[in-house]
Amino acid sequence: MKILTVTGYKPMEMNIFKPDDERIQFIKEAMRKRIIALIEEGLEWILVSGQMGVELWTAETVMGLKDLYDINLGLIPPFEGQASRWPEQLQQVYEELTVTADFCQPLYRGGYKGPYQFKARDKWLISKSDACLILLDEEYQGSTQFFYKEASQTANYPIFTVTPSDIQDVVEEIRMQDPAYWE
Repeated sequence: MKILTVTGYKPMEMNIFKPDDERIQFIKEAMRKRIIALIEEGLEWILVSGQMGVELWTAETVMGLKDLYDINLGLIPPFEGQASRWPEQLQQVYEELTVTADFCQPLYRGGYKGPYQFKARDKWLISKSDACLILLDEEYQGSTQFFYKEASQTANYPIFTVTPSDIQDVVEEIRMQDPAYWE
C-alpha cells in the first residue's frame, strides 16, 4: 500500500469546541501511531480533503512526521474556499497546510455548489488511494458514514479504523508515562 486516504469526524461531532481541548492530542497520537506503522510497511502518501477535525489534525501530524519519515501529504478539498466560513484559527491552520502540503488542489473550481461535491470528493479519494483510515465509532457514524458507505461498496479496498477504544488506549499510555501516575 502506497497511498492512504484519512478521514474522520468534525470537531463538533466529538463535542470539541476549543482548539486547545486536551482530547485533540490523544486523537493525534492515535492517528500518528497507526500512520507510523503503515509508513514502516511502505506507505508514501496520505490524502485528506482538509475538512476540520480529524483530517486537519492528521495533516498536522503528518507534517510533523516529515522530519523522521519519507511521507507526503496530499490536500484535496472538494471546492475552493472550503474553510471560508470556519473559525479564524481553523482557517489559519487550513491555509498553512495548503501551502506546506506536498500537493494541494481542489476538485472543483469555485465555491460550494452542492452536496454532489462531497460525494465526488469521496469517490475521487477512494479511486486514488489503496486503502483508508477512518476515525470511526460504529455506534455513532456521524458524517463519516457517507465516506464509510462509499468505501465499503468498493471492491478490494481495505478500511482501517481508529476507534474510541484505540484512543482510550492512547490516553492510558500517556497517563502511565507521567511519573505521578505511579505514586
